[in-house]
This record gives sequence, C-alpha cells and structure tokens, in this order.
Amino acid sequence: MTTTRPTAPRVVELRDSPARGTLRRAVALLEVDRRRFAFAVLLGTLALGCAVALAAVSAWLIARASQMPPVLTLSVATVGVRAFGVGRGVLRYVERLVSHDLALSGMSRLRTSLYERLASGQPGAVLAVRRGDLLARVGADVDDVGDLVVRGLLPAAVAATLGVATTAAMTMIWPPAGLALGACLVLAGVVAPWLADRGARTSERLGTRARADVTAEALALLDDAGPLTVAGRVPQRLAALREADARARAAVDAGAGPSALAAGLGQLATGLAVLAALVTGIPAVGDGRLAPVLLAVVVLTPLAAFEATSVLPQAAVQVHRSRAAAARILALLDAAGTAPDGTAPDGTASAETAPADTAQAAGTRATRLAARDLVVGWPGGPDLLSLDLDLRVGRLVAVVGPSGTGKTTLLLTLAGLLAPHAGDVDVDGSTSGGGTAPVPGRSTSLTAEDAHVFGTTLLENLRVARGDVTPDEASAALAAVGLGTWLADLPDGLATPLGPDGRTLSGGERRRLLLARALLTSTPFLLLDEPTEHLDGAGADDVLHVLRAQHDRGVLVVTHRLTGLEVADEVIRIADGRVAARGTHAHLLAHDDGYREAVQHELQDQR
Repeated sequence: MTTTRPTAPRVVELRDSPARGTLRRAVALLEVDRRRFAFAVLLGTLALGCAVALAAVSAWLIARASQMPPVLTLSVATVGVRAFGVGRGVLRYVERLVSHDLALSGMSRLRTSLYERLASGQPGAVLAVRRGDLLARVGADVDDVGDLVVRGLLPAAVAATLGVATTAAMTMIWPPAGLALGACLVLAGVVAPWLADRGARTSERLGTRARADVTAEALALLDDAGPLTVAGRVPQRLAALREADARARAAVDAGAGPSALAAGLGQLATGLAVLAALVTGIPAVGDGRLAPVLLAVVVLTPLAAFEATSVLPQAAVQVHRSRAAAARILALLDAAGTAPDGTAPDGTASAETAPADTAQAAGTRATRLAARDLVVGWPGGPDLLSLDLDLRVGRLVAVVGPSGTGKTTLLLTLAGLLAPHAGDVDVDGSTSGGGTAPVPGRSTSLTAEDAHVFGTTLLENLRVARGDVTPDEASAALAAVGLGTWLADLPDGLATPLGPDGRTLSGGERRRLLLARALLTSTPFLLLDEPTEHLDGAGADDVLHVLRAQHDRGVLVVTHRLTGLEVADEVIRIADGRVAARGTHAHLLAHDDGYREAVQHELQDQR
C-alpha cells in the first residue's frame, strides 16, 4: 500500500516585517565560505592599502624632490609609486573576482534552496502571493541578500582593517595627526553610516514593499493584458501601478535627507583630518619636531585613507535593504513550513528532510485517489462544491458544469494546493482531512488551464514534468498529442526557443504542449483543467482518446465540452455546488435532462 505523508497547506498573509536574526538566517542560506570571505577582505585591504601607500609615497617623493637631492635617493620611492599604482588596480580586480564569485555562488545556492523548499513545503505559501510578488522574492530579493556580501559586509571589514592600520602608521609618524585621523575616520565610518542607517530604516521598509508591488502590477498587466482589457480593468491596474511607483519614489525621497547628510559628513571628516594635520604639523616643522617632507605625508595621506569609509553609508543602506529582502524570503519559507536548517518552524523535520514512506521508497505507485464527503473552497471563502470521488488507475473521470461551480478549486484541493473545507482525501488508504491534504507531486500532477510556458527551449519546457526526459521521449509525447508535424516543421526541433510564456504558440499548440508535459510526468494520477480548450472538434476528440489510453494512470478532467465524453468511464455533472448527476455519458444522456439539453445545445453550436 502506497501512502502519502499528510501535510496542511496554508494560504496565509505573509508577515514581511524583519525580526531579530532575520539577516543572519538568510545569510546562512548563502553558505558563504568564511575562508574565501577572509581572503576577499585581505585583497580589498591590500588594494586600498596600496592607494594609501601611493598617496603617502607620492607626497614624500614630491616634497623630497623639491629639495633637489641626488637622483638615486629618489629611486626607491619612484619604484614604490609604480608598484603601488599597479598593485592597486591588480589587487582590486582580483578582489572583485573573488568577492563577486562568492556572492553569486551564494545567490545561486539561496535561489536553489528556495525553489527546493517551496516545492517540498506547504504549497499554500505560493498561493498566498501574487505571481509578480513571488517573482520579486525569488529574483530581486535574493539578489539583495547576496549583495550584502559585496556591498555591506566586505566594505565594512575592509574599512575597519585599513582604518586601524592607517591610523597606527600615521601615529608613528606624527601622533597628533594620527589621533585626529582616527577620530575623523570614526566620524566618517561610524557616525555617517549611522545617519544613513536611520534614513534607510523607513525608506527601505517602504521601498521594498513598493518595488515588489511595482513588479507584481507590471507583470499582471503584461501577462493578463487581454482578459484585463475585456473586463475593462486596465485603467484600474494602471492606476495601481502608478500608485506603487509613486510609493517607491516617495520611499527614496524619505531617505534622501539623512543619506545626503551622511555623505556631507564624510567630506567634512576628510577636511577636518587634513586641517588637523596642518594645524599641528606646521608648528612642529617650525620647531624641528617634524621633518618638512613628512608634513606633506601626514597632510595628503588622509585624502586616500577616507576612500574606504566613503562607501560605508551606502553599505548601511544595503544592510537594511538586504534585511528587508531577507524578511520577505524567510516569510515565504516559514509559510511553506521550512526553515534555513531544513526544519519546520516548530522544529520538526520538513518534507525535504523527513524520511520517505517505506512504500514510496520501494517505488510502489498509488492506485486509488478517493474523496469522501469532500467540501472545497478557498481559505476564508464560502463552500463551493461538495462531492464524493473515486479515481482509480486506468479510469478516466470527467467533471462538467458551468463556470464558478468550483471545478478548478476541486483540482487544486486534490493536488494538495488547497486544504479541503471538510471531508477526506484518500490516497491508497492514507486519509488526510480536517484541513489537510496529500503532499502535491507525490501521487498527483495538476495541469492548470493557465499553466506557465517558460521562455526557453521546447525540450526544457517538457522537462518541467520530469528532469530526465530524453529527446526521444519528448518527441513521442508531442506526437501523441498531435504535435508531431508541428515539431518537424520547427527550425531547431526540440531546441527551438518558445519565447516568454509561450507567446510564439497558438492557443491550440499551447494546450497540446501542456498535455504532452502532463503525459511525461511519473505520477499515477493526472488532474487536467480544460485540456480541450482552443481545439477544434476533431482535435478535442483526439486529446480525449489519448487520455483514455493512459491505462497505467488515473485521469481526472475538468471540462466545459460535453461532446466526446463517451470515452470517459464516469461523467460527474456539477450544479449549484453539488453533484447533480453522475454516470457514463450514455447513461446521463438517457436519464439526466440537464445533461442531455447541454449536449444538444453544444451540438447545435458546432453546426
């Protein structure tokens, strides 16, 4: 007996407010190699150290050359200037290679982990966000967390290391100038970032949400332009997009004042350090306590030393941006029931790490999907449909009825994407009810009416069903659904790119492609939403015959089309939120007036 481990899908409002430890948890998902990070800090410190040394040696060289000493006296300084100039560029380039590789690798791991945990966790987490918002979380938000490495942590570590070293060196040359430099570095490297931090608290909290709304609204307008135009809702959605964009700009403006003050404070600190060196150094040169050549060194060196602190205000802003992004990512993971360490929020093992059931591990396939007293509906919404269902391997069951009766909601519930309002879902004797449902993907495969077609090749779109699909298997599946000739006419065959969301496909080609993808899955039950939509009568009949030929799996079809359902083992007619009639196509034609009238009306329309 094959069982599925019950889980409770939740459609909840995600809480995106950053909590204590949020950033640490997200950075842990980057799996940053500490040794490579330390190496990047060393390279960054050496690169900026070369800049400081270049300024110091150049100042000494110019001042000493003005005294017209023997040329050999200047040879070491001349070589040093060249070495530090070249070293600065080379070391900066190598540091960028190391740090960006570290950050990009971390982003890749975070994004992969996010996909895996969303796939194995509670599916209600995905349903809780709009598609554009979900895209922002797995896209821009992951990038913002990864940027913390190169734009937040690394600059801070380099500035701290270089600041201490430069202050110590200057103190050895002229203590008053060294102490003044240290104080000014604290002003530029601690106080200025603190001011930027205060401005970022409000602007980034509001800006992250606003940018996500801009992405969601823009994607909705692009993807659903046709339906929105027909419904007359384009002006409303454009207004929402403009409002979100205005909030994003207002968030930037809110943080502009503190950020400008922080930038000005950095410049003020540089000027104060130079002024302190002059005020204390000139009298020291006059009474012989400081060599004239060294005065140039202590005055000009601070100009280079503050290069490290100049990026710290922006680093503070990046920390807030990364923290807000991390909160959104972790809210998604927590809603899915997974944590960065692979456990659920309550500490139990997540679906990804929990051991598989013995029968599943042995490869046993489920043979029966049943629903008893099942009531379906969206969380927080009214009951839409109640029914009993018995779907066995080798059977084709069709659910028909007008729009809005809960047919698609039924598929989502059976696939584990929504929790039932009441009743039980049974997979080979493993019951999950009372707000629970089977783990999606274990036994069922849902092909929604608006299933996504990715902007990649035809073969990779079919591999969404199963990652190891071979070209021969892909060609066979396409031929089975009537796309064999179409495939032969494609310029690059299976390697042909389909464009964003399959924009290069007609409605019928898209529908057949989605069906081919469903046939390539390895699950024993197929749940199909309107598989014959956009097909002519002959094409729709062919599709139903293909589904009927799936003897090794059970097929549940939701459709408006009634003609051709004679191939179904059972037809369930839905009306007023309940089962109005059920039986074979012939039985319903003979005994159900509503079904017979609907079929006759459909046949008249076809004529």
